[in-house]
Amino acid sequence: MAQPQSLHQTQMQPEPLARRVARATTGVTVGGSLMVLSGLTLVATVIGLVIITPLLVIFSPILVPAALALFFITAGFVSSGGFGAVASFIFYWMYRYASGKKPPVDRFREKFGKSEQQQPSGR
Repeated sequence: MAQPQSLHQTQMQPEPLARRVARATTGVTVGGSLMVLSGLTLVATVIGLVIITPLLVIFSPILVPAALALFFITAGFVSSGGFGAVASFIFYWMYRYASGKKPPVDRFREKFGKSEQQQPSGR
């Protein structure tokens, strides 16, 4: 009785030479193209820095204070909005509490029973 070949032996057939050459050629072409693009990007970045650096040095007395002012103005508006949102939530919570509507924490305690302080410790 002939034994069937295992699955491992049938899948390990050698790859044809043409396929290996095509795979290597494709890899070298794509890799080389990406290396060329990487080099061009590096050269463009260095040239851009060489051109822009003197302009930044010349205009830095104007740009640095302007950037700081813009940062502080933006930070002020963002923090003002955050404080306003928190204040409006606190007023909403105080209104609901004063009008007799229980806050979510009290409803949670009613639903789940005793608080941690009232539960007996298992120690």
